[in-house]
Amino acid sequence: MESKVIFNADDFGYSRAINLGIIQAHKNGILSSTTIMPNMPGFENGIFLAKENPNLGIGVHLTLTCGSPVLSDVHSLCQKDGKFHKLEFYEEPFKISEEELYREWDAQILKVLNAGIKPTHLDSHHHVNILPPMKEVFIKLARKYELPVRNNFDVPEDIKTVKRFFLGFDLLSLDKEICKPLTFNNLIQDCQTFGTVEVMCHPGFLDHVIIENSSMATQRVFVCKELQFDRYKKLLEQNEVKIVTYGDI
Repeated sequence: MESKVIFNADDFGYSRAINLGIIQAHKNGILSSTTIMPNMPGFENGIFLAKENPNLGIGVHLTLTCGSPVLSDVHSLCQKDGKFHKLEFYEEPFKISEEELYREWDAQILKVLNAGIKPTHLDSHHHVNILPPMKEVFIKLARKYELPVRNNFDVPEDIKTVKRFFLGFDLLSLDKEICKPLTFNNLIQDCQTFGTVEVMCHPGFLDHVIIENSSMATQRVFVCKELQFDRYKKLLEQNEVKIVTYGDI
């Protein structure tokens, strides 16, 4: 069994600074994949950079808890100011329109397609895809567009995914309360055991968009640095673990 690993950066398109950090981690390190946020300020810049870096896998980071929707008529998904409900809204009993959610997430995928990018896979910001009714809509859209998905829930057998998913790339860098630690020994062992593994990470540089809006800020810079350490690539090569994208599973 061939051992494969995907290092996927969430939040591509969040801001220009995040985009530049992701591209640097791809060009100079082990980052092989990212997922873009179609509703955020750095989207157009992200599309430009994606086309300049065709070896970087580009998925869709379906968004429901950050920024504003792509559509203007999805009121159940929004606060009074027209922006998406914050994550806290979904941590208590809530009610939204499943029809509006489907249309909004479908529009986000179409925005990526219409920009000339064929997505490699789907995941979601803040993992909201694991909650009903988001889970059901997420599955419908994965089937509609025949796209693989992140393995952070019980994925139906007819949808492609990796065999193992790590919640965080952490070798001093990530907030331990947000993501559990990952060591390379564990990673290599899991790649050899399961065959295909995704490692989620949050590299990036900082600008006012991130400082003012994201609870994960300075640690992104350290993740970007970690991903560029030569020893990690060498360890993977020595253990015959291939760095791939979702297009290779």
